[in-house]
Amino acid sequence: MRNIVIAIDGPAGTGKSVTGKLLASKLGIQYIDSGAYYRAITYLSIINHIKLNEINKINEIARNLKLNFDGENIMLNNVNISKEMRSLEVSNRVSLLAKIKPLREIITEKLRHYKENGSLVMDGKDIGTVVFPDADFKFFFTSDINVRAARRQQDLVDYGYRVQIDKIVNEINKRDEIDMTREDSPLQKATDAIEVDTTFMIIEEQVDLLYKTILQSVNLEDIKK
Repeated sequence: MRNIVIAIDGPAGTGKSVTGKLLASKLGIQYIDSGAYYRAITYLSIINHIKLNEINKINEIARNLKLNFDGENIMLNNVNISKEMRSLEVSNRVSLLAKIKPLREIITEKLRHYKENGSLVMDGKDIGTVVFPDADFKFFFTSDINVRAARRQQDLVDYGYRVQIDKIVNEINKRDEIDMTREDSPLQKATDAIEVDTTFMIIEEQVDLLYKTILQSVNLEDIKK
């Protein structure tokens, strides 16, 4: 048996988080949402009135940050911050904060430690290129911008937020631009990643595609839980 790492990268709204969570459950291994770290730090910087140029303070938050993944919930010091992390205010700021190089280095180190606990599925924007460049399986999700916006809008509704679709499209376009052009760890497809266009796929189809791809190379009994 051995630890395997499954990396799912791609822009927001492509379904990578839900797919990753369900895939991990199906395989019986841990699931880690790397974006939760950046969102949690962004949320904490907002409520503590820390500006984006106060890098030392932001880095200090990152060093001390301890998140727990409890099913659907993200727990920070035993407090569920899942809803707060998904707010539009956090979404509009998170990509700017994620550009900070020393912050990314701190989070990358935290993310790598999860491999010590067994096999895992991790989704994000630089998992297959930076966090785990030697991941056993790499997938890169893409999708039509309008479909992504509709998914994002439903996510917000589920958390109690109501936002116009055109505002969400603008938000996603801005985030894409920042994520793809940042100097450190930009959003890009790893050269050995399998691209998956989720525009016309339901979540179950996405999970099934990845599951079957993985089992073509690895037996379930060989995966360390």
